[in-house]
Amino acid sequence: MATQTITTEKYKLYPSPRNRSKDIFAYEVFVPYPYALVDLDSMDLAGQSTLFAACRLSDMKMGQVVTFELDADRTKFERLFTPD
Repeated sequence: MATQTITTEKYKLYPSPRNRSKDIFAYEVFVPYPYALVDLDSMDLAGQSTLFAACRLSDMKMGQVVTFELDADRTKFERLFTPD
C-alpha cells in the first residue's frame, strides 16, 4: 500500500503508521531531525497528537512535524523532547 502524502502551505507530510488519528491539529512543531525517535506516548500528553515525516517547503529541509490538539501539549513537547 502506498503512503499517502498531505501537502499544506508549509509542509509535505507523510503520516506515521502509529498515528491514532488522521487529523492535522492546530498547534505544530517542526523537528529538524528526520531520524530522531519521537515517542509521544511516553510524554503523557493530555490531548491528541499526530506525527509526520515532513519536508519543509520553504527550504526543502527534511524533518518531522508533530501536531497537537492542545497548546499546553505543544509546550510540554518542546520542553521534554531531546533528539537521540
